[in-house]
Amino acid sequence: MRLALIAHDNKKVDLVAWATFNRDLLACFELTGTGHSARLVREKVGLEIEALLSGPEGGDAQIAARVVTGGVDAVFFFVDPLSAQPHDPDIRALLRVCNVHDVPVATNLATANLVITALALHEERRASGR
Repeated sequence: MRLALIAHDNKKVDLVAWATFNRDLLACFELTGTGHSARLVREKVGLEIEALLSGPEGGDAQIAARVVTGGVDAVFFFVDPLSAQPHDPDIRALLRVCNVHDVPVATNLATANLVITALALHEERRASGR
């Protein structure tokens, strides 16, 4: 199962804290993320993660394309709802394709905690044959 990790600049601290707390769970999945978010997860949390382009350079669109082709199974996108983003159309497209293709997308810490817990439980049950 492949997870995408993304955070706006003002939410990168939240991403690192969340990923650190959930490090053992996240280590069970293949991870991909946009530029700086992926670099922070690798350097600060110590998880292996594929780095795509940064969001404004097309990274959100790259993840959206992977959602469409089945290459991403869940998206954790820590958005900053109080700041305008220059690549807002790409962000909207990513959220739209997640909804169209029924891919879970968490945009805040509370939802991220629920989704990672559910995914970990699903993986545990799958591994045990239940």
